[in-house]
Amino acid sequence: MPSRIISSTHLIIIPSYNTGSILQKTITEILQYYAPVWVIIDGSNDGSEQVLTPLLKQFPSALKVILLSKNIGKGAAILTGIDKAWSMGFSHVLTMDADFQHSCQSICNFIEQSQQYPHAVILGKPIFAKSAPMLRVQGRRISNAWANLETLNWGIGDSLFGMRVYPIKDLMAVMKMTAWARRFDFEPEVAVRLAWQGVPMINIDTPVRYLAADEGGISQFNYLRDNVLLIGMHTRLFFGFLGRLPKLIIRLLLKTKPL
Repeated sequence: MPSRIISSTHLIIIPSYNTGSILQKTITEILQYYAPVWVIIDGSNDGSEQVLTPLLKQFPSALKVILLSKNIGKGAAILTGIDKAWSMGFSHVLTMDADFQHSCQSICNFIEQSQQYPHAVILGKPIFAKSAPMLRVQGRRISNAWANLETLNWGIGDSLFGMRVYPIKDLMAVMKMTAWARRFDFEPEVAVRLAWQGVPMINIDTPVRYLAADEGGISQFNYLRDNVLLIGMHTRLFFGFLGRLPKLIIRLLLKTKPL
């Protein structure tokens, strides 16, 4: 078993909605590598929070579960978590998904990079296995292209990947600038808005697992609903980009570049 990193500044937050039994597998593996970990149960109605009861008993100081009475969306759930984390003295948050897709072996690298560059956002850049759905892999390239246009290539390696370390103060600031970024649009919108604020970005290649349904794999992604959400988001962000274009061009000419 790997030695577990314990931090008083960097917290892992896992939003979870109807993740089923795979949630226990995800959190069990993460706790081998890191603490503290907070799981935000985002109004789940499948009883999945109950699978964490043994872990809460085993790791009472390392694991915290926050139950939300109704589903408010991934971004909103994370905002709820970071508000509490900031009030408790945490400075950074590592977000990960609850569906066992993200590489726990990468946690140490993310935390080390964040400690070395505390003002930066550390972005996971996915390395997809052959099992990854090609429609998902190819479709994200469109969102990536728009995000990099909207930021004049500030450094967003992947706009949709959910494994990231954020400085909490910066993340709270950009989320409270907008009523959006509360659901599936969370990752791309906050990445663009953080880039607009000049927050440095570091990209880390990160393996991704896709589990089949018989392995407990689950996805809440809805192709129609969430793609419509992304189209609307990038439309809004593009007009916001146009209004900021002179400032972004000046920054580019001055060669104020991300790390």
